[in-house]
Amino acid sequence: MCQIATVPNRNSPPAILLRESYRENGKVKSRTLANLSMQPDHAIDALRQSLKGERLIACRNPPLAVRRAAKRQSMLEGHSH
Repeated sequence: MCQIATVPNRNSPPAILLRESYRENGKVKSRTLANLSMQPDHAIDALRQSLKGERLIACRNPPLAVRRAAKRQSMLEGHSH
């Protein structure tokens, strides 16, 4: 079973991790599959919904707020527009 966990990260923002639960020798353990901390909030929310089994609908023309957030993230990463 996969889930998204928010883990405290000392003096930094919390880490957002994609984790998988499994059993080993009768004990429940978890392993990190991916660090999602640098992903935009809308992508994490979509993944969270998908993991819950909710149906997602593709949007050809995302809302202005989503486009602005993507542009802002791109600029923070050093891309020019």
